[in-house]
Amino acid sequence: MTAGPLVVLVGPMGVGKSTVGALVAGRLGCAYRDTDDDIVAEQGRTIADIFVDEGEPVFRAIEKSAVRKALAEHEGVLALGGGSILDADTRALLAGHRVVYLSMDVEEAVQRTGLNAARPLLAVNPRRQWRELMEARRHLYTEVARAVVPTDGRTPEEVAQAVLDALELKEA
Repeated sequence: MTAGPLVVLVGPMGVGKSTVGALVAGRLGCAYRDTDDDIVAEQGRTIADIFVDEGEPVFRAIEKSAVRKALAEHEGVLALGGGSILDADTRALLAGHRVVYLSMDVEEAVQRTGLNAARPLLAVNPRRQWRELMEARRHLYTEVARAVVPTDGRTPEEVAQAVLDALELKEA
């Protein structure tokens, strides 16, 4: 096991990485960190604004740097942005970490996020775009994950417990 986070959560936007991550951190008695929050704090603007102002390639470069830094520094529970696994270097950095892929189907995504315009990659025909994103990303989430935890029809508390169970981690 490499040094770094106790748990790393990956999965699509709106799956609940932030909510579940905070719950898991609380149960383990450790800190929670989200690379999307790191990016917003560092850049002083929203992720949607970065996408609009700079474009996706610039955002992905910023994201890659944020993930690398967080993996090196953080020892608690870490949530990564939904697209962070698109980068091969990032996927390589995740090897050896306790990565959990939180999965959900499109109907659950609609209920949770409303697939709204605040999600820059889903601005036009959100349902179709979400399905296409998942077709492109699902195998990458699975590739980096030590465990897959479905979130459909589960409360955040149930998902948090499933994450702990999947990794055989005990509450503090």
